[in-house]
Amino acid sequence: MRCPLNWQKSSFSGTDSGDDCVELALAPASIRIRESDHPTTRLTTTPAPLHALLTTLKAGTLGRR
Repeated sequence: MRCPLNWQKSSFSGTDSGDDCVELALAPASIRIRESDHPTTRLTTTPAPLHALLTTLKAGTLGRR
């Protein structure tokens, strides 16, 4: 039996009711990410790689060598 995912909108997506936001859901042993205007396309990851990505994005060093 599949458990329904509890999708939560990113706090950085703004407060409008538009469909242009990022949503996250916790699943067994993984984290799911989707864009609300394409809800059937999902990225599945785990905490460590997601943390590394977010740290890199916040530092502004993505693509730098």
